[in-house]
Amino acid sequence: MKKKLIFVIVVSIATVYGIANGEPVRKITTGAARSAIVIDGILDETAWKDAGTIADLVQQNPEPGKSTVYHTQVRFLVNESYLYIGFDCSDPEPEKIAIHTMKRDGDLEGDDSVSIVLNPFQDGRNGYVFKINAAGARLDGLISGAESFSADWDGIWLAHTNRTDKGWSAEFAIPSQSLHFPQRNDTWSLEVERFVARDQITFRWSGTTLDSMLYDVRRAGSLNGMSMLRQGHGLSFSPYGLIRADKNYISDESSARGTAGGDLSYNLTPGLAGVLTLNTDFAETEVDTRQVNLTRFPLFFPEKRTFFLEGSDLFNFGIGIEESFIPFYSRRVGLYEGEQIPIAAGVKLLGRVGQWGMALMDVQTRNSHGVPGTNLFTGRFTWDANEKLRIGTLWTHGSPDGVHDNILGGIDAIWQTSSFRGDKNLAFGGWYAKTNSNGDSKKTDGWGFKADYPNDLFDISFKIFQFGKDMNPELGFLPRPGIRQISGGAAYQPRPSGDRIFKWVRQFHFELFATRVDNLDKYLETWDIFISPLNLITQSGEHLEFFIEPHYERFVESFEIAPGVIIPEGKYRFTRYGIELESSDSRSWQIGTEIGFGEFYGGDLTAVAAFLSWTGWNGHLQLELENVNDIGDLPGGSFALRLWQLQVSYAFSPDLIFSSYTQYDNESGEIGINNRLRWAIRPGCDLYLVWNHGWVQLPGESLLQSRSESDQIAIKLRWTFRR
Repeated sequence: MKKKLIFVIVVSIATVYGIANGEPVRKITTGAARSAIVIDGILDETAWKDAGTIADLVQQNPEPGKSTVYHTQVRFLVNESYLYIGFDCSDPEPEKIAIHTMKRDGDLEGDDSVSIVLNPFQDGRNGYVFKINAAGARLDGLISGAESFSADWDGIWLAHTNRTDKGWSAEFAIPSQSLHFPQRNDTWSLEVERFVARDQITFRWSGTTLDSMLYDVRRAGSLNGMSMLRQGHGLSFSPYGLIRADKNYISDESSARGTAGGDLSYNLTPGLAGVLTLNTDFAETEVDTRQVNLTRFPLFFPEKRTFFLEGSDLFNFGIGIEESFIPFYSRRVGLYEGEQIPIAAGVKLLGRVGQWGMALMDVQTRNSHGVPGTNLFTGRFTWDANEKLRIGTLWTHGSPDGVHDNILGGIDAIWQTSSFRGDKNLAFGGWYAKTNSNGDSKKTDGWGFKADYPNDLFDISFKIFQFGKDMNPELGFLPRPGIRQISGGAAYQPRPSGDRIFKWVRQFHFELFATRVDNLDKYLETWDIFISPLNLITQSGEHLEFFIEPHYERFVESFEIAPGVIIPEGKYRFTRYGIELESSDSRSWQIGTEIGFGEFYGGDLTAVAAFLSWTGWNGHLQLELENVNDIGDLPGGSFALRLWQLQVSYAFSPDLIFSSYTQYDNESGEIGINNRLRWAIRPGCDLYLVWNHGWVQLPGESLLQSRSESDQIAIKLRWTFRR
């Protein structure tokens, strides 16, 4: 009855409030590009004179609508093959423009930048993000919700910038073949943003209230004149060639090999694409960031492999589940117990047809590391009942171990609006899922519900989840089955800029959130209360926070929290305290720390995490050092877990970048270094040179006595052909 009640609530809300939003207030018509445009960041071509033009953007944050010394002109042109976008960003002090990176998909939060959001289907939910900073570093991603986007997608597009004594300018050229859109549809949804880092000011075209989020395409305006754009034949072929050499110094084994493969994609309809991959390889993928685990549950690591990132947003399920439950976790495919399992072939079908969204993926793996080759499948369909209500289903089949049979099926419904009480955000969502594995009992299902009011002054949420003790999504991620979790709370976030005493504060965040977790055998396992009586952001972007966290844990099995340190079964009640300090990310030097202290499982724990970063030479050179220290003194013993991470990046240009990532943790005693040189020869054509080297610190030896453990060198060339 509970799982049925979830959908009754969601659908009832949709029935009562499911009135479509009105037409977008802002509209612009793109001009026709009738002559050649050179993408160099300088808007001097004759064609730009015929562009559709946004005369200026409006301040959105911190003071919506207030006049400013920064002015931004945005121009739009289109022909059959490209959407061209030009920015002219004036700045009275151009020498103060903030730049920290030239890296593709780098962290642009502290940089002067401009962003474009496109929603070709005008469905109020999905879209594309294209962003560039003043140095020409590009970032792109896919939108699947109003509050965030995934930067994992790498589209093929071109952009350059140019610095002048009056500010800076940028040119975008987005190929039609990089987008899915309804053919001959004249109108797309559009949002435009500019960010001035040193003053922490955001400018927008359409969504200009404090409650408006950039990725909320429901608040976007209209870009007209897009019917000229064509997708061509919709055929793309991306072959690769790879040479790889491996050396294991422990076993004194070495190998070298060459291989080839590639991806073939075809647009079956303007909004629906099929992708075939053969002999898939991920040699260029960045290594995982190591984490310290002080819980008895497995850690979550994000997906970084290109094939699985394309269209990954279409597999998103439910609302507010986050890392508590991911029905389809793509890292289960091609990876098993830390070993890479070769992928022989895979096929995907991704996109939209009318009100329907579709995402299907089928992968065949090879025999490797004692794991039999197996077929793994996942599929998701969604239906947009109206502009606010989306209903979907998801199912998976197969097990990464190649032996067991496993099936998951689920349904979800999400209702959301940006016009509650005028212009406020409000969302409700519910879901139900069930698994079936060999030897399952009846407790194999789960369900959940969330209500969310994410706005600038008040951010309020409530959610409840339940997972059966035998729920087993072998192609998913479920770290804690057999529980019911209830959580909720609120943040009050005033902006006291008019107050003389606190005029240096941009915004306060007073937070109170609580979580309760019960075992399905009816006893309390966990409760946690997070209280932040002091949390603020300054006008220049510094962050200061103090929090208190009372905590309760009960578990019936002991676990090892650190080597040789056991926490016995029992009940534990303790209180933790924390302080966070972080400088503005717009500065060339950045420093931050998070200090946690207080009781911990009958003893004490001091946890200190700190980082120091520096950017020089207008974003060409980046250095960042991070350190984590967890020092515990418990009844079962003492421990000191340490993690060091050093990132060095040098950009010869936004298209030629060398990066090095070194990690060491004293628990494993391993040092790993990942060196990558990426040359983007042209959009869609890349050359990678990767060198990974590992050292191991043997027991009783110092870090300086570490011995080489492994070497791996790979050269990979990928080239994309389109028609």
